[in-house]
Amino acid sequence: MFWHSLVIWFVRITGFIPYLFCFKTKVYYEDKKKQSLKIKGKAIVASNHNSLMDVAVMLFVLWRRIPRIPVAEVLYTKNPFLTFFLKIIGCIKVNRDVHDLSFMSKCEKILDKGGLVKIFPEARLPRKGEETPLPFNPSTVYMALESGAPIIPMYNEGKYYKKESNRVIVGKPFNALDYYDDNLTERENIEIITNKLRDRIIELRDELERQTAK
Repeated sequence: MFWHSLVIWFVRITGFIPYLFCFKTKVYYEDKKKQSLKIKGKAIVASNHNSLMDVAVMLFVLWRRIPRIPVAEVLYTKNPFLTFFLKIIGCIKVNRDVHDLSFMSKCEKILDKGGLVKIFPEARLPRKGEETPLPFNPSTVYMALESGAPIIPMYNEGKYYKKESNRVIVGKPFNALDYYDDNLTERENIEIITNKLRDRIIELRDELERQTAK
């Protein structure tokens, strides 16, 4: 963890100027009077997924903490430099081809130690013409229920390399346990709560439009 933290801070310091020009991001809040990016204790940050650059951008958006980010196995096959980068910043490899769920136990251990996990519940990038956000993978809600960690929902426009700033809005904490119905099976609960989480991020997209239309 120490080396991951050291490398991430090195990336933040050396990459700050390129970040300002290429990925400059303005952060908004669903409730500005009560919210900030001072996320204390264990938490899961969940947002929509637009680009491979989302991983790097979130290192700067969540600059107060050291997020651990599950990423798909395909990113480890792009080039040796990217593979090395993902490893040294502490990303957690997810092998989707074999339905590997070991990443969930790794994330839960991080949460149990009070850490921060950043997840993209769509689990892949959208293809051209697909409605976004894509359906969410249930693993985010499962981890939240198992660990008791709150989910911090975010919506990220993903407009990089543009003249105007990219915009991100942070939502109020989403506590999965608050929506758990003992009259339903675990599978039914996870499906319902996962859909509620996706709806929350869509609401944040709409809230961002309202705030920036003023």
